[in-house]
Amino acid sequence: MSIEIKQLHPLFVGEVSGIDLARPLAPNEQAELAAAIDCYAVLVFHDQTLDDETQLVFARNFGKIEPPQAYSGARRLKHAEFADVSNLDADNKPRTPGDRKRMNSLGNRLWHTDASFRRVPGALSMLYAHALPEPGPKGAGDTEFTDLRAAYDALSPAMWEMLEPLIAEHSIFCSRAQIGFTDFTEEERAAMPPVPQRLVRRHPGSGRKTLYLASHASHIVDWPVPDGMLLLRELIEHATQPQFIHAHRWRVGDLVIWDNRCTMHRGRAFDETQRRDLRRITTQDIASTLDQAA
Repeated sequence: MSIEIKQLHPLFVGEVSGIDLARPLAPNEQAELAAAIDCYAVLVFHDQTLDDETQLVFARNFGKIEPPQAYSGARRLKHAEFADVSNLDADNKPRTPGDRKRMNSLGNRLWHTDASFRRVPGALSMLYAHALPEPGPKGAGDTEFTDLRAAYDALSPAMWEMLEPLIAEHSIFCSRAQIGFTDFTEEERAAMPPVPQRLVRRHPGSGRKTLYLASHASHIVDWPVPDGMLLLRELIEHATQPQFIHAHRWRVGDLVIWDNRCTMHRGRAFDETQRRDLRRITTQDIASTLDQAA
């Protein structure tokens, strides 16, 4: 069976069938998927059967794996390359409302781009669903994505010209402070200092210009802080209009890949008394956005 892709949104998102990600990729399959990521920015694979080892092998087809975030506390997962996108503690039980890891993870419900707070930011994220809660009044834990290429295209030429040279400073502590969580150790803060990133970048695969936004972005370098904060907020509001957004409703066995270089995403609420076990691997970009061609 050959790979088939169905576009799920008028602007982006491809649903991929005809491939088993648990087996090694042939070179032509890897090239086809890489081209699809450049085109669709988000790829959805249903009915996959992956364990942590096979997910890790698959992810390594697409680049160097991002190092784990510096964060104290017991790890639930064996491999440090994984981000534990679950509501579970080291004993596989749902975390309590005041749990420190839970409070930090709530920042993922803000619109963001994975690892933009690192000097070399994230490129592709690959999130796999092991266990999911039943939908309820609080929601189903969907993940929403927005196409920052289309959002850039929708701006005026005058805005393109103004935004082109701008640099934003990104910090994980900025996004967490927005939800009132500031409980980080000095070691954690020292391990993740603020970094500058371009506000507009050219996607290396598609060649398209794209905004590069995240709740991690605190201000515009060399601008008065209030002006920069307002600009960032206005751009995020622009980029998260309904016409740019796709919501993914998770099923067990789903693997979703998204390109952090040209999308933002956010998690949505769910019943946190039930188990929700998703595990993410993110590849590194090739360099800081400042070191890449604009």
